[in-house]
Amino acid sequence: MRARRLAVALTAAATLTLAACSSGGGDDDTDAGATGEASETSGGAEGTIRIGIKFDQPGLGFQDGDEYTGFDVDVARYVADALGYSEDQIEWVQSPSAQRENLLQTGGVDMIFATYSITDKRKEVVSFAGPYFVAGQDLLVAADDDSISGPEDLEGKNLCSVTGSTSAQRIKDEYAAGTNLLEQPGYAECVTALTAGSVDAVTTDDIILAGLAAVPANEGKVKVVGNPVSEENYGVGLPLDSDKCEAINEAITTMIEDGTWQELLDKNVGASGYEANADLNPPEPAACS
Repeated sequence: MRARRLAVALTAAATLTLAACSSGGGDDDTDAGATGEASETSGGAEGTIRIGIKFDQPGLGFQDGDEYTGFDVDVARYVADALGYSEDQIEWVQSPSAQRENLLQTGGVDMIFATYSITDKRKEVVSFAGPYFVAGQDLLVAADDDSISGPEDLEGKNLCSVTGSTSAQRIKDEYAAGTNLLEQPGYAECVTALTAGSVDAVTTDDIILAGLAAVPANEGKVKVVGNPVSEENYGVGLPLDSDKCEAINEAITTMIEDGTWQELLDKNVGASGYEANADLNPPEPAACS
């Protein structure tokens, strides 16, 4: 009986030793994910990770059947891999702007990459890592229109934005009071109105406009003016009690330093001719609070 107990103990010890070797011998999921040696799933993290993205923003977060594409999506994949999660461990969750805080607070998602601007008000109820991109409100105009170089040129012209957005109203209030505003349910409808000549410009964040301009049907027809009037720091939304901020910031820093950040930007919006504001991008992640 004693010999049998000894054999069981030795077997258990060997199992634990093998497990330690397969996990890279450490507790840090980020390190394991970065080396890609922990297991077949890239970093060896268990279970799944629920990541919130937009499903309707070409070039940023877009669903086409079972495929998910865009800059936000690719950045999320990079970060998830650094945390130890492979592609098949990611569950993509649609995260409309109005639902983002609720999804993080109720556990509907573990993190959000969805053109999510970091603001002091939002930081009262959720946490952020990043930023991983700094956008700015800009204008999309017809490719052959040289009459609009900024919001001041919109006096008496027709401007489109999405219903409920503050972007168009900001231009009317601060730059061109005589601008005529047209609201549409989505930015795709605004671009359709622009290419049809019903409006003179569309306004929202520059990278969102670049994503729309990069859609094959719009290529060569529209352009981003390149004169932003605001700064929007896109962060990774996290629950207030999340312990992932530092690891995510490290992943973002590595992504920028190894050139992947620029590659992902070019891949997703490069066809539009858009270039990110070099004074603001690539950004340096802020210290976790």
